[in-house]
Amino acid sequence: MAVRDAQRSRVYDAEGLVRGMFDRADEFGARTVELHGSHLTLPIERRFASVESVQTYVDRVLALNWVLAHWDRAKVAVTVRARSGAKAAHYETDGAVLAVPLHAGGTAWALRELVVLHELAHHLEPAIGDVAPHGPEFCARYLDLVDGVIGPEAALLLRTTMYSCGVRIA
Repeated sequence: MAVRDAQRSRVYDAEGLVRGMFDRADEFGARTVELHGSHLTLPIERRFASVESVQTYVDRVLALNWVLAHWDRAKVAVTVRARSGAKAAHYETDGAVLAVPLHAGGTAWALRELVVLHELAHHLEPAIGDVAPHGPEFCARYLDLVDGVIGPEAALLLRTTMYSCGVRIA
């Protein structure tokens, strides 16, 4: 029996808010945001132009020494493919496939670092035990990736937003 994914919508809500902050920072060129009374300078979030550029990024992230040392599944290669439809990116455990929607409706919302790291956090899930796909363990893994790859400011913003949305983190 599969474990109920009780906080999925809260995780997606938090991510949507954070992506919006990064979008506004890019649009207006103002990289400093106020977060609970502190000023935080957002790092640059990488954007991708193609499946091939996402594949190169995924390969490089999984080859990082600290990622290899922390997660055994980093040694398992991931294949990136285009996904039909524009609503969601997803990770397919069978075959270790990351599917991302490309340009649809004039946008490429999924061709960005935060989305790809979210899917990689699914890939790095140890194959032991039944855990919710967006449970506390997933959130901790995702935050570790964001911290180590995009930067601690991005991880702080995502963690704080997750907490504000009621997400539990291991």
